[in-house]
Amino acid sequence: MRVVVPFSVDRPKTRLAPVLDAEERAGFAHAMLDDVLDALANAGQHPTVLATAPVDCDAPVEVDDRPLTDAVNDRLPAPGEEPVAVVMADLALATSEALDRLFAPDADVVFAPGRGGGTNALVVDHPDFHVDYHGASIRDHRVIAREIGAETTTVDSFRLATDVDESTDLVEVLLHAEGRAADWLREAGFTVTTTDGRVEATR
Repeated sequence: MRVVVPFSVDRPKTRLAPVLDAEERAGFAHAMLDDVLDALANAGQHPTVLATAPVDCDAPVEVDDRPLTDAVNDRLPAPGEEPVAVVMADLALATSEALDRLFAPDADVVFAPGRGGGTNALVVDHPDFHVDYHGASIRDHRVIAREIGAETTTVDSFRLATDVDESTDLVEVLLHAEGRAADWLREAGFTVTTTDGRVEATR
């Protein structure tokens, strides 16, 4: 199995702008990437980072500055090729155990949906499947799989469903992650606070 991890170098995590400046967003995004690469390595995988520009990390890097959909589609398997897994770089809660669940099913396409309709990870073993990351991508990917007659399986995983895009997501990293992203947030002064029954990440 080939594993690719898409990573945006030029404008990472823009929706975190209310709480992190541009330099901080770049550092935090890189910490999450490192966590995902560590989890994949612990799951026995050897991923390639699919980056929009050169990036320093502990994995081979392929630079492709096209939109995510085009870049990923060019790396999905052709007839007779091995399956390809796509794991997003902002899954700071990912563990090797959660990823093993993604890689285990014997299906043409395995989905790990994200909260809010995204597709946080998938494994493709069908030459006619293609991705479309616009809008509610998990819904679109299921339609694509159905149209080509692909057998699908969905992995229900809190850790793979939690991608970090909004400031409200940071508390999940502080509460549930144990890697570099959680350390980065703590070193940047973030803590978990409880106010009126709500749990938030503040600094």
